[in-house]
Amino acid sequence: MARIYIALVDTPGIFAYLIRRFLKQKYIHVVLALDAELEEAYSVGRRNPMIPLLAGFEKEDKRKILRAFPDADYMIYEIECTQQQKEQIKKRLKQDMEQRHSYHYAVLGLPFILCGKAFYQPNHYTCSSYIARVLEEQGIQISQKHFSLVTPKDFYEYEEKRVLFEGALEEIVNMDAQWQMPKPEAAYEY
Repeated sequence: MARIYIALVDTPGIFAYLIRRFLKQKYIHVVLALDAELEEAYSVGRRNPMIPLLAGFEKEDKRKILRAFPDADYMIYEIECTQQQKEQIKKRLKQDMEQRHSYHYAVLGLPFILCGKAFYQPNHYTCSSYIARVLEEQGIQISQKHFSLVTPKDFYEYEEKRVLFEGALEEIVNMDAQWQMPKPEAAYEY
C-alpha cells in the first residue's frame, strides 16, 4: 500500500473567518500532499499568502505560509491508497501545476455550496472541491456529495484517516530543520 496526505489548515483573515463561521470548525483550508512533510503539497488557494483575492492552483510552501501566518495550525493525516492510485494522483498534480494559471478559485460556486446545489464552472474549484475531484477520479471517495459541494469539513470528518500531526505549523517547519543534518566532510571519505 501507498499513502497520500491531507493537511487541514487554520489561518487568520476575514475570508477564513467567514468560512470558519459557515463550517463551524477550526480548519478551513485543505491541501493534498504526496509526503507527510508537505514538501510536495498542492491546493487551490492563495497564490500569495498575503493576498486572499488572488487564488488558483499552487504548490504550497510551508515556510512562506509560516512567514505570512506565524500562528497557523495544521492537522496532517494519511490515507492509504494503491501505488497506482498515488502515481496517477502525482501525474495529475504535475500536469495541473504546469497549467496552474488555467485554474481559478470558484467564487461563483460559493452560494451554490450554501444552497447545497452542485455547480461546476470549468477549471474553477475551491480547495476542497479540487482535491475531492482528484481523489474521486482515482476511486477515493471523501464524501458522497458531488465534488463541487465538498468542504473542508468533509475532509475533517473523513473516517478512513490516520492523524499524524496536529499543532502549529511552526512545529512542522522546526522538525524539518532538526532533521537536516550536515553532510560529512569530504576529508572523512576513504
